[in-house]
Formats: sequence, structure tokens, C-alpha cells
Amino acid sequence: MFTGIIEEMGEVLSHERLGGGSRIVVRASSILAELGVGGSVAVNGCCLTATSIEGDRIAFDLAGETLVRTRFDKRLWPGVVVNLERPLLVSSRLDGHFVQGHVDGVATVASIRDAAGSSEVAFDLPPALSRYCVEKGSISLDGVSLTCAAVSGGRVRVALIPHTLAITTLSRLRPGDLVNIEVDIVAKYVERLLAK
Repeated sequence: MFTGIIEEMGEVLSHERLGGGSRIVVRASSILAELGVGGSVAVNGCCLTATSIEGDRIAFDLAGETLVRTRFDKRLWPGVVVNLERPLLVSSRLDGHFVQGHVDGVATVASIRDAAGSSEVAFDLPPALSRYCVEKGSISLDGVSLTCAAVSGGRVRVALIPHTLAITTLSRLRPGDLVNIEVDIVAKYVERLLAK
């Protein structure tokens, strides 16, 4: 379980195909504290298991399911910068929202508007996911916990403050870019319970 509060940005050093999946190696620094082989890290919002750690390099194996659900297959090449977060501790403050690291799908950035040092980003969700979004509800965008400022059909708008732009990869977004999306788990549970 994560919070969507990014701890650092890391750099992808390699990405190689392995059968139906792949392996990535990421350079990191501060998240290495208390991280061992078998530990979890949210990489752009996707919970991955560290399969080896050598110095400042962490290797992660990606299953075929991960490649299908995320933008990793075509967008995670050497030199790409990614958002990194270690799992939530039971004793931690919950500054963001409950983020499982189970990416629901990929959204497309529709527009970006600068607003006095901040930015407003609108993105289009797949139809199957837009029903879980409500104004002032939570959403994870490339692993970053954000509030839905507006929801209209399949389009969601979020506001990014200067601090978020400075410490995450979201400042690098451009219209047409793909982002990993995780909708609020509470909405999915409510829907499931009401369906019965």
C-alpha cells in the first residue's frame, strides 16, 4: 500500500524483454534506505518487486500483465525519469490517499494550462474507468496522489502546485503523453457491493 506522495525521481538505466515480460533497472538514492530484495516500490504508480539491488541500481521484473495494464512496454526506455515511492508504514501519516500500486489503465493527456506557477492538466480516461472519478475525489496519476478538480464524461482535470511539479515527473508531461492511472479503490468496492 502506498500514499501517492513521491519520495524521489529515479532514472531508467535499461529495459530488456524476457519472454512475455521484461526487466528494468532503475538508478535511485533515497528509497534505497530500508529496501531489500523482495521489497516493493511504486514505479510511476505501479507496485514492482525489487529482484536485485547493486549499489544505486534496483532491478524489477515486469510480468506480461503489468506491460498490458501500464504504459511501460513502449514508454520506459533508458534515460526516462520515473516517480518512486516506498510502501506505507503502519505508523506513517497518510498524506495522500490509499494507492495500491495496481494500475487500472492508461490515460492520455488532453491539455496542459499554466496558471501562475501551477498547472492544470486534463486527461482522457478509458470509458471503463471514468465512472470511478468524482469531483474532489482522489486519483493516482503516474503514482502521484491528486484530487480531481473537475470531471466531465471521460475527461478529468487536476491541478498541480509548484511543489508537485518540482518533485515529480508530471512537469515533463505534454499533450498526447500516456500516464498510468489508478482510480480510487473505495469507488470500486462500493460499486461491487451495490451490484450484489
